[in-house]
Amino acid sequence: MRSSHKLDRVVVSFDEDNLVPNAGLVAPAELAQKLGVGELVDERVRLTGPGKANSGIKALTVVGAMLAGGDSIDDTDVLRAGAVPKVFDQTRAPSTIGTWLRCFTWAAVRMLDAVLRVVLVRAWAAGLGPDLAAPLTIDCDSTICETYGTKKQGGVFGHTMVRGYHPMVSSCAQTQEVLHARMRGGNAHSARGAAGFIRETIARVRAAGARGPLTVRADSAFYSKGFLWACREADARFSVTVKMNPSIRRAIDGIPDDAWTKIPYWLEGGADVAEVPYRCFAGRHALKVRLIVRRVRPTPGSQLALDVVFDYHALVTDREGTMLELEADHRDHAVVELVIRDLKADAGLAHLPSGKFPANAAWLALTTLAYNLGRWTLRAAGGEWATATIGTLRRCLLSMPARLARSARRLRLRAPTNWPWRHTLMRARAVFAAIPAPG
Repeated sequence: MRSSHKLDRVVVSFDEDNLVPNAGLVAPAELAQKLGVGELVDERVRLTGPGKANSGIKALTVVGAMLAGGDSIDDTDVLRAGAVPKVFDQTRAPSTIGTWLRCFTWAAVRMLDAVLRVVLVRAWAAGLGPDLAAPLTIDCDSTICETYGTKKQGGVFGHTMVRGYHPMVSSCAQTQEVLHARMRGGNAHSARGAAGFIRETIARVRAAGARGPLTVRADSAFYSKGFLWACREADARFSVTVKMNPSIRRAIDGIPDDAWTKIPYWLEGGADVAEVPYRCFAGRHALKVRLIVRRVRPTPGSQLALDVVFDYHALVTDREGTMLELEADHRDHAVVELVIRDLKADAGLAHLPSGKFPANAAWLALTTLAYNLGRWTLRAAGGEWATATIGTLRRCLLSMPARLARSARRLRLRAPTNWPWRHTLMRARAVFAAIPAPG
């Protein structure tokens, strides 16, 4: 990056009252208005304490700061610079946001979850979700949100030996939206509360209008009778990884050599797949499923090749289809990791800012709201933008600066000439303009 000027002679002053940094936030902010997010929060979230008033404005302040790149309470000040308050009026200061978050109880967090459910229903009704008549896949996973202080409620060491929280996340494989998220303490087992969590997720998807077959994919941490039966009772098929317990090992040992089929793999003859009928659990919780097993030959010369002939990976499913198709589809469960990466890297979940557990649970809910507003903005932009990351959205669209002007009693954002992604932003806004306001 060169300049014909001597840069040490360039004077910097902070005196432009009409400059709007992150002017591209006008697109997701317009969508939030059309979905009635602020009004829903005011109507449904009931708080007690000194910061209970104007919850809708405060929630949108946090969401806007997250979309602008903030991951702490102090970062909400980004919405109070230059002419931003003239465009996004009534934003609140960091001290006010901190007081508001500390007013949350677990009951209030569940109220905020109910708001996110309604927002999802409205967004899908506006055409921003998946094809509601087509099959839909729900991916479930958990993650560790590391903390560094010792005074955060619930931020403790878990099975990973990392201090932090252990939230669950479910996402839509077709659109990479977050369908549901729930905060848990760091020492929570991966499957704790998973049955109730997947019931709520499936109920949200059905309430949002999904009419096609549902499939739930999860890793071995979610393999439990409660989770599988919750899927079955909600009329959803499941595809869940299982650990190598003695029962699974006996079933694999009973597979004849001629039952294995080669997988078209990156390494010739590197992996095979087979299946066998299997009975999960015992007594009244027993389930008849298909046990699909992939065996992988270790890379020649590796340490693993010295000890084993095959490395086995098994899953249980009640889906119809060929074992090759189902095994390949199950491996696509890894897309949920991209959602979690986006949440942590670009949507405000880099860390959890409060010492109070309910405040951090509310922060997680607001993170998922900010993330989904970003995803819906990308989807409205169309084309390859639908699969872009939130970081790409911020760099190309949201971070666009503009100068605020007034004309004929209307606000006008004068953006840089030849901004490379100007047509993309305008396409998204055109889609949002066609969404009717909530009745």
